[in-house]
Amino acid sequence: MAMNLPSQRGRGRRAPVADINVTPLVDVMLVLLIIFMVTAPLLTAGVPVNLPDSRAKALDQDQKPVQISLDSQGRLYIDDQEVAEDALPQRLEAIAAKTEAGGQPPQIFLRADRALDYGRVMRVMGELNRAGLNRVSLLTVEGAGEGGGTR
Repeated sequence: MAMNLPSQRGRGRRAPVADINVTPLVDVMLVLLIIFMVTAPLLTAGVPVNLPDSRAKALDQDQKPVQISLDSQGRLYIDDQEVAEDALPQRLEAIAAKTEAGGQPPQIFLRADRALDYGRVMRVMGELNRAGLNRVSLLTVEGAGEGGGTR
C-alpha cells in the first residue's frame, strides 16, 4: 500500500501554506480608522454659529434632519446654502412637501447665534410654523447653563 507523503528530497516543491498573513490587513484598517477619527468631527461643522449653552441632553434621531442656521450677521442658511429672507417661505413649503412615510413633516434643527435679536429667530420660527414644519429643535451647546461658561 503506497502513501503520498511529502518528501524532503526530489522535485523541490513546497507544501502549500494554509495560514493567511493578516498583519497588512490590520495595518490598513488602523490607518483608515485614524483617518476617520480625524475627519469625522470636521464633517459636522456647517455655518459657524455661536450657540448658547444649555444643560439639556442630546436627542436620539432616526433620520437626518434639515438644519436651518442664522449666523451672527442674521444671514439665513438651509443645510449650508444661503437663502434670502423673501425666498424662505417657498423653500420651507418645498421641505414640508417631503413628508416621511408616517405622514410626519421632517425634523428641523434651528441653530441661531446667541448675539441675534430674539425677534429675528421668532420670525423664522413663525415661517416654519406657517409651512407646517412643527417638529423644530432649537440647538444649544452642552455647557454651564444659565451662568454661561468661559471659553
